[in-house]
Amino acid sequence: MAVKKEQKDVQVIKKKPRGGNSPVIGDNGLMLEKGDNAKILQVNMALMKMPEIDLDDVEAVENRLMEYFSLYAQADMKPTVVGMAIALNGHSRQWLWAVARNGAINGRGETVNLRPEVANTIKKAYFMMENQWETYMNSGKINPVSGIFLGKNNYGYQDKTEYVLTPNTQNDSDYDAEDIRQRYLIDSDSDSQSD
Repeated sequence: MAVKKEQKDVQVIKKKPRGGNSPVIGDNGLMLEKGDNAKILQVNMALMKMPEIDLDDVEAVENRLMEYFSLYAQADMKPTVVGMAIALNGHSRQWLWAVARNGAINGRGETVNLRPEVANTIKKAYFMMENQWETYMNSGKINPVSGIFLGKNNYGYQDKTEYVLTPNTQNDSDYDAEDIRQRYLIDSDSDSQSD
């Protein structure tokens, strides 16, 4: 008589190697839908073809910024700092940072000379993008590692710990010599008893 073996269904959970489930290791974060590359390229080609505007004309700058945001909205893409700088006559993100922060463009101390009304319009759009980035981060709409990188590089956020050191300003008169002697005697007595 043949003995029938009972088969048990064993569920095997296959784990990926270290970091295999991470959105930033391997190709996990690079999964593109069909047409994504073309859409991104089309937006960038449109940025490249934008004619220069008069950066002294507040209305021209406002219109260009709206054109820029509309371009990204129509493509259903998150706007970028570099994209905004390119839309404003092909500038760099460092130039845009200098406008937004009233700072120097480079190590030589060169500054951006824009009319205050124009600079304020650009700042408003830049800070709107910073707010949008924060909202994406708070809503889980950006990979955290990418979001942290963008925050540090585009908006000046930092990971830092500050330590405040206060010097010891006690005088010799603040110490009681007999108290110190007694503490050391007690410690030396307990050390000798433990031997």
